[in-house]
Amino acid sequence: MSGYGNYLKRHTEALVKDVGLETACKLTGKSKATLGRYYSDAPEHQDRFMPIDAVAALEAEASYPHVTSALAELLGITMSYGDSNKNSSPGGVNSDVIELSQRFAMLMAEYNQSIEDGVITLNESKRLLRETVAIQEVLLSMKLNLEEEAVAGNG
Repeated sequence: MSGYGNYLKRHTEALVKDVGLETACKLTGKSKATLGRYYSDAPEHQDRFMPIDAVAALEAEASYPHVTSALAELLGITMSYGDSNKNSSPGGVNSDVIELSQRFAMLMAEYNQSIEDGVITLNESKRLLRETVAIQEVLLSMKLNLEEEAVAGNG
């Protein structure tokens, strides 16, 4: 399977887990087994991917657009959310900088702990990935807050 395929399957799994398997089944009209095949890395499922309408239905309920952001990353695209500012924090840029510093410190602590024995295990990798995604969310919030300040400064 291509690196893209593995990457998209991991993000598809994260999306299903974000909304919950039962909810994902209801929203997509797919069975648990079918949803599992969409993120399975088994050779017989390597060319199975979740249909885009199912991704859209799940991402509308998810806390983060896992698959859409993965596609954007693969294409080198930077995403920005609409007017909802769903991920924007109420404290503004100063709060974002503080949160970013804290998240980065947590990522570095996880990394240092993970490489102590010279091997990053699957669980350690998942923890590092969660921290990386959290940093992305803080950066998005910061971007939105900076855009708001830029507009306010020009008005």
